Amino acid sequence: MPADFSILSLTIWLPIVGGLWVIFAGRRVHDSAVRKDALLFSVLTLLLSALLWHRFDNSAVELQFVERLPWIEAFGIEYFIGIDGIALPLILLTTFTTVLVVLAGWVVIKDRLSLYMGSFLILEGLMIGVFSALDAILFYIFWEAMLIPMFLIIGIWGGPRRVYATIKFFLYTLMGSLFMLVALLYIHNKGGSFAIFAMHETALTLIEQQWIFVAFLLAFAVKIPMWPVHTWLPDAHVEAPTGGSVVLAAIMLKMGGYGFVRFSLPIAPDASASFDGLMIALSLIAIVYIGFVALAQSDMKKLIAYSSISHMGFVTLGLFVVFQVASATGEWQQAAMGIEGGMVQMISHGFISAAMFLCVGVMYDRVHSREIGDYGGVANTMPVFAGFMMLFAMANAGLPGTSGFVGEFLVILTAFKANVWYAFLAALTLILGAAYTLWMYKRVIFGAVSNPAVAQLTDINGREKLMLSALAVMVMLFGIWPAPLFDMMHVSVEQLVNHISQSKLR
Repeated sequence: MPADFSILSLTIWLPIVGGLWVIFAGRRVHDSAVRKDALLFSVLTLLLSALLWHRFDNSAVELQFVERLPWIEAFGIEYFIGIDGIALPLILLTTFTTVLVVLAGWVVIKDRLSLYMGSFLILEGLMIGVFSALDAILFYIFWEAMLIPMFLIIGIWGGPRRVYATIKFFLYTLMGSLFMLVALLYIHNKGGSFAIFAMHETALTLIEQQWIFVAFLLAFAVKIPMWPVHTWLPDAHVEAPTGGSVVLAAIMLKMGGYGFVRFSLPIAPDASASFDGLMIALSLIAIVYIGFVALAQSDMKKLIAYSSISHMGFVTLGLFVVFQVASATGEWQQAAMGIEGGMVQMISHGFISAAMFLCVGVMYDRVHSREIGDYGGVANTMPVFAGFMMLFAMANAGLPGTSGFVGEFLVILTAFKANVWYAFLAALTLILGAAYTLWMYKRVIFGAVSNPAVAQLTDINGREKLMLSALAVMVMLFGIWPAPLFDMMHVSVEQLVNHISQSKLR
């Protein structure tokens, strides 16, 4: 369809151009105009992504909305973009979340508003570019460029230790990405193409695959983040403004999981199989150990940050347990359930973590404290808010009927086929998640009002109700009816499984 040719490009570049417009126009117009322009660009981008979804063919194996143009011809680098059923859900999550981030900063951000809103719009376009890029260098450019707006967001509007948190975040992610670049250049040297799906077909020795896998691991493990390279995340979350925390947790962490799916598994399947024990061990450490760490937190943001690390452990567990499941059952199709579970977990965690950080932001805007001990009895003054937060707390704990249950259940079920102890350790998150989430909820929401600031609270307004209601609908919808998500990704996951089931050794 010729009309489709520019839709994906428009989805990438509209928010980037819109962000630049908001930044430069903000110097000449009133803040109210800046807010309206930012909301307009974010909503238009959301509508474009919805159009992509509407025109997406769930049954097609080939890539869709492909655009391929020469860019830096001397090096064979192209402007090559397109999507499949793995990338599209993450693009939809990105555009949906950005609208909420703009609404979240509507009245809270008063200093340099145009730069704040513009940074998020530019970040949105760059993140969509990551999920759409089919040229390795184009992917790398989008991947690294994301650091710039997030660096500004945390560094300018963050908390007292924002400079420390920003530099730590920047150095961790930049260092890991450099190893990824070296791996991409090596694969190009062996195969002669920067096209990502051409790299999937490049034959490599086991030693070559293992070095490439380690290079990718250093980049993607930092981004998820996996234990033990997770220490930048709690600092970044605590110091970031609410919108920054929402984007970090809901979208940017998912890029590590996406990297494993798009690069590590299909480019180095034999190395992935040889390192599956290590990846499973690191995933289970994240699920169990970081769950206990979350129990010890007194800062709400830090608790939710550690909770994110624990829940993202399910993603890597689902992706890498597939090799042992295939070995135990002899059927790769049963193993596909683990990858689908990991993908669903990424999308679900995006909604739930965004909701939890927005809830903390709602309270922080009123009381200016994130400490659990400074609250108590919030339900007495904010009953509607308490109801929303209860739903999101239950989803974070993996309650059946919410999206938080679906992905975790599929991963645990897949892990059970490989080793009952994997499933047992992974299932501990249902206990630990309930423990730290409900412990926080009980102390913040229930009990007597001891803080005079809490006694003066007013319940959420219309803007806040809109944000939390939108997330509540998503959490309940995909908890009760996840079929649209599975239908979207199933063919692409099957194709991935068929690819990684074949050895690439030369």
